[in-house]
Amino acid sequence: MGAVVAIGCPRLTLGLADVERVDAREHTRLHGPLPRYDRAALESLASSIGLLGRGGAAFPVATKLAGLPRGRTHAVVVNGSESEPASRKDRMLMRRAPHLVLDGLDLVAHALRARGLVIAVHDEASAQSLEHAILERAKPRARVVRTPARFVSGEARAVIEAVDRRPAVPTGRRTLPTLSGVRGRPTFLSNAETFAQLAVAARMGSRFADVGAREEPGTTLTTVFGPGRTPIVAETPTDALLGDVLGLVGAERSTVLVGGYHGTFCRDVDDLPLSRPALREHGVSLGAGALIALSSETCWLRELSAVADYLAAESSGQCGPCLFGLASIADDVRRINVGERAAVDRLRSRLGIVPGRGACAHPDGAARMIGSFLTAAPDEIALHLAHGTCGRPWRGELPLPGGMR
Repeated sequence: MGAVVAIGCPRLTLGLADVERVDAREHTRLHGPLPRYDRAALESLASSIGLLGRGGAAFPVATKLAGLPRGRTHAVVVNGSESEPASRKDRMLMRRAPHLVLDGLDLVAHALRARGLVIAVHDEASAQSLEHAILERAKPRARVVRTPARFVSGEARAVIEAVDRRPAVPTGRRTLPTLSGVRGRPTFLSNAETFAQLAVAARMGSRFADVGAREEPGTTLTTVFGPGRTPIVAETPTDALLGDVLGLVGAERSTVLVGGYHGTFCRDVDDLPLSRPALREHGVSLGAGALIALSSETCWLRELSAVADYLAAESSGQCGPCLFGLASIADDVRRINVGERAAVDRLRSRLGIVPGRGACAHPDGAARMIGSFLTAAPDEIALHLAHGTCGRPWRGELPLPGGMR
């Protein structure tokens, strides 16, 4: 999976410099016992430290807890279906520090008096690590549910469908899991890193906010890609700059994809802040926490075309914007790649029509990412329109499942 690196004092990655996987005994030695919180105390903690979810929405954890109806919550679900091809951070936690994820799950389940504890995951190595960790604990409580390795299967509603033993595709319903989740009942769902952060915060209390940005205290995990390098997972304070994080892989920073395949292509990112609220002020989302720096050795437009084809193929086929819109967008990108000028105007038109019309966020995110390329790399597009090529080979620097090209 690549190296794990920490800037500053590690929290989530504590001990990973010494062992490949932290077992139950080593976990307790490193982190100490897990305190118990009731619902009011857990809400208060999450609010006092401004804890944001570490998934794409960056939703405040205290708000999510408060949004659950009073009384017993039916289920707590860890969304470990890390379907973003450019992200490794949740898989790293589930494989190498599974007890932090399980601690967070136990913490929330106890506070909410939840009946069901579920971890949804499609990666077999992560599933086996979690199942082993569950058996290592004194009171095994959680169950692991396998989900398909599809991009849209990591969406919250798709995960709920999988837990309920239905096809793991987004339903199109906008109802939040906090109101209608597993078996149609109130459910707390978040990604693996959020649960691990809760486990750290429960032990640290207010000291959790001693590092990081004021608007998003603590640390966060990112997956960082540099050309020709094995990606690393980095734990950094949230007040770090993107240039510092990208420097860990010695990457060129002329064009960087921030946030993964529902993210944003950016230029001149060195001085951009890492915190999610601060990035949002610059019109950028950290999304899945992936940072990918493209080199000057690869054809950027062909890189984009490969990803556009992948995203179109990952449609669940439930709505026109996803089934037809993304396929047409991918076709436009291919045509621009070989110099078809009319395709640029068609693409811009489609990118303005697709968002807001789909059954889930997939077409919106894909359109946003592709549209940001038009802004970030106009010279690249002009070169292809003038010559039908940029003269550089396609190196496959934007990762795709199974190395597909």
